Amino acid sequence: MTILDKIVRDKRIEVQLRKELIPIPQLEASILFDRETFSLSRMLMQSSTGIIAEHKRRSPSKSVINNTLNVFDIASGYEEAGVCGMSVLTDGKYFGGSSDDLLLARASCKLPLLRKEFIIDEFQILEAKSYGADAILLIAAILSRKEIKQFSQLAKSLNLDVLLEVHNEEELNKSIMPNLDMLGVNNRNLKTFDVNLGTSKSLSQLIPSDFIKVSESGISSIDAIKELQPYGYKGFLIGENFMKTDNPGEAVEKFIKDLES
Repeated sequence: MTILDKIVRDKRIEVQLRKELIPIPQLEASILFDRETFSLSRMLMQSSTGIIAEHKRRSPSKSVINNTLNVFDIASGYEEAGVCGMSVLTDGKYFGGSSDDLLLARASCKLPLLRKEFIIDEFQILEAKSYGADAILLIAAILSRKEIKQFSQLAKSLNLDVLLEVHNEEELNKSIMPNLDMLGVNNRNLKTFDVNLGTSKSLSQLIPSDFIKVSESGISSIDAIKELQPYGYKGFLIGENFMKTDNPGEAVEKFIKDLES
């Protein structure tokens, strides 16, 4: 059983419990449910740097990254630095996150927020909206084509942007459909956790131009971004690189200045 298999197995149990605890009308009654969303895809289209900075306390591949900083400071620091959006990991068991992180981020910035989660049920999309997210992540490796279609349609009906993540050509071919805004190529193999930027390069020519291309994982240098930009990538999701510092906002601000210079 791979790490991804374990995460999905545990997620099914967790979501079932959450569905029993929180009725859908309660999510829909949230003060944030009817708010106008900020479009992450639009921000990326208009940006020359395309940085999506992540809030991530730990990961299965690196264990603890940073447990000491608070979400409020990170979100406001990211916004001040001029990132295009913020990715908030809400998985508890494997990444140390929670839905409250999304709420806190929403309270502290006007950035487009991406709920980064292992979505396997429509309930999690309604949850994302009720906690202030502007975009959701769908992972092709854990979903059927039918589920991708169903989940992306629901997200669009809630005015949420959809970032669909793929790792190989097979996942890409089963996933391409109109309700997606962004196609993300994860350079990390979720089965082995090895990282290879070549994945983004080789898949770039297979992604239709209607979708915004986002490269994810293993991007820790200006050179990596400059290497990927000629392949049509407009977005770069970077987490660990900023989170492992004492001040992620300052770290990303310097990174963006260096990238623009």
